[in-house]
Amino acid sequence: MILLGVDPHKSTHTATAVEPESNQQVGTIRIEASLTDYRRLLAWAKQWPQRKCAVENANGLGRHLAQWLIARGESVVDVPAAATSRVRELSLGGRRKNDQIDAAAAATVACLQGPR
Repeated sequence: MILLGVDPHKSTHTATAVEPESNQQVGTIRIEASLTDYRRLLAWAKQWPQRKCAVENANGLGRHLAQWLIARGESVVDVPAAATSRVRELSLGGRRKNDQIDAAAAATVACLQGPR
């Protein structure tokens, strides 16, 4: 199982694939917030047949992408922005922040929450 953490913004989204057992990042992609690039994200994600998408703020900035993924049969969980912030603070490197780190933090939160 791979967790795909997604850090959404108005014009771009960053997704980072994390292997939950080792918490290692195995890939990252940055896409435009467009249907064309949503398709590119899904094509990229298909290299991991068993996956779950952890979208930060899936009821806010991540809503369109989360609903699009669910409509295509993807497993999607909402990760509160406060939870990714807390994971970032507690990880090595402390308060460093960028889209890839936020996406990986979303995946880590989903892993810590366990199966849903």
